[in-house]
Amino acid sequence: MTEDEKTKVMAAWQPILDKALEKKAAFDQSPLPKIHMGMATCGIASGALETRKAFEDALKNCNINAHIHPVGCMGHCYAEPWVIIDHPTSGFAPLLYPEVTPGKAKMLVTSFLEAGDPCFEHIMGATVENEMIPSVMEINRFKREKRIITRLCGRINPESIQEYIGEKGYKTMVYCLGLPSHAIIETVEAAGLRGRGGAGFPTGKKWRLAMESLEPDKIIVCNADEGDPGAYMDRTLIESNPHQVLEGMLIAAMAINASRGLCYIRAEYPLAVSILTRAAEQARSLGLLGQNILGSSFSFDIEIFQGSGAFVCGEETSLIRSVEGYRAMPRHRPPYPVTQGINNMPTVINNVKTLAAIPCLMEKGSKWFRSIGTAHSPGTAVFSVVGNVTYPGLVEIPMGVTLKELIFDICGGIPDKKKFKAVQIGGPSGGCLSKDFLDTPVDFDALNRAGAMMGSGGIVVMDEDSCMVDVARYFLDFTQNESCGKCTFCRIGTRHMLNILQRITRGKGEEKDLEQLENLGTAVKKGSLCGLGKTAPNPVLTSLEFFRDEYEAHIREKRCPAGSCRELTAFYIDMEKCARGCDVCIGCCPVDAVFTTKGLKKGIDQVKCVKCGECMVACPPDYDAVKKISPAHLVPVVEPEPS
Repeated sequence: MTEDEKTKVMAAWQPILDKALEKKAAFDQSPLPKIHMGMATCGIASGALETRKAFEDALKNCNINAHIHPVGCMGHCYAEPWVIIDHPTSGFAPLLYPEVTPGKAKMLVTSFLEAGDPCFEHIMGATVENEMIPSVMEINRFKREKRIITRLCGRINPESIQEYIGEKGYKTMVYCLGLPSHAIIETVEAAGLRGRGGAGFPTGKKWRLAMESLEPDKIIVCNADEGDPGAYMDRTLIESNPHQVLEGMLIAAMAINASRGLCYIRAEYPLAVSILTRAAEQARSLGLLGQNILGSSFSFDIEIFQGSGAFVCGEETSLIRSVEGYRAMPRHRPPYPVTQGINNMPTVINNVKTLAAIPCLMEKGSKWFRSIGTAHSPGTAVFSVVGNVTYPGLVEIPMGVTLKELIFDICGGIPDKKKFKAVQIGGPSGGCLSKDFLDTPVDFDALNRAGAMMGSGGIVVMDEDSCMVDVARYFLDFTQNESCGKCTFCRIGTRHMLNILQRITRGKGEEKDLEQLENLGTAVKKGSLCGLGKTAPNPVLTSLEFFRDEYEAHIREKRCPAGSCRELTAFYIDMEKCARGCDVCIGCCPVDAVFTTKGLKKGIDQVKCVKCGECMVACPPDYDAVKKISPAHLVPVVEPEPS
């Protein structure tokens, strides 16, 4: 870029920046209370819209002026709908309130904003006895995280480009306009950034291969086709801070000399689609997208492409086929997408998290990025932690943090005083790791050595009540349904494996099934073309390796140790613990399977019982009379007297 062009760029950029900073200063310095509300999909699903309406009504009734500031997701999904109240004249730092119902919203307005009482008992992390009130960033989850990609999630309004620019947004893109392509790529290569979509391929290497292509037309694709069960990292990033993703795409386009971008996002994410579309329109209106960006010679624009929800489209070549209008199926490589992708154009496909990391990386440099994480997996990782964990949600941690620290120290461990059994990491194709692997560092190489994979960042935590055979069946059922059918091994091999697992969970398994599962799993991994097929057997093979005793119990004893498989579980009532006259189990049984015996105790008619477990849930803890047992070990109870 010439000096004249740099001058033109800065002349176009400075008024945009000044206006954003002016708005930010006015908002930050306002003496009015600020009510920050998480309005991403998770918050809305938990009732955030109703809570917001309650705040608006209460403020109006109390004649109080305040800013209601809609923001994205902070990651505290267990606390939705959450609210941060920043009351400048109260003397308190910003306070975080979890699970704010409409009723609690009205109470906070009258008690805190009107009367000055912050309601200690409702503040997250507060100690009521000592009146210790932590500010938002002092809460344990935030203190243990390293927020880079998610730094602005839950802090800015995702539908306001001014708020993003006010937080140094697009500043790095403007800086990169003055850099040659090779300088951007060299920085990314030196940083060691690896793709956050699952495979961990070096991002800088991919960009360099595309840049060196002699083809004049190139394209950048943001892969937001997130389909893993329990994974919502990409959706959350787009719903909370879409401009950071767009800025990453702009810098990637400069690096490979692309003029066209495409964001491939699944149509099941309507809010994310809406927010990303609006973000692109806002950027375009300010001259940050389109022809001759900020008066420079660089032109780049993006298109939003909505996929129909095929899990296989997470694989690059399948995604390309989908964009081209064909059935999503992988193809042989080479040629690789970086040399021959969409409509035979050189195509760079990066995950949402990879692109969102680029602005921070380019702003602070490769040495800074290398100082975080491990030598071979630098930077941070964003995970969605779900399942049997006290504080599920979105977490960003440095690479190298152990599974134990992530699950127990950051996410609160296993609820209800139950024992940890396993963690499934890497999406439906990830491995199931036992407690012996809790000290495993969370990085690409360590997880691969353990038999799992980083994947896109989904983690499912399981407690002692989880049946690992049924868990393997569940994930294999998902990948089998999502198989595109192109490869014989994936199409038929996973079906045979699923049939075997279904038989085992129904008490019809045979000794030979275990060897057959291992042989089929190995064959599917070797014979499949794409990553879906090559990793689909992972949950089965790892659970066979680390939880083989559970498979053997299902086959040899016709027993499910966890009491999870219905056909291998029966509910019975311990007569010694059952209380006379307590009919709570009778009232909750949907099929009238619970009856009263001659001794006025309760029994369960095994013919009628559908094994829903409601009687066990309803039985008072003081009695704890309802138990689970293998059907083969049932002892007949006294039949009810004829009426």
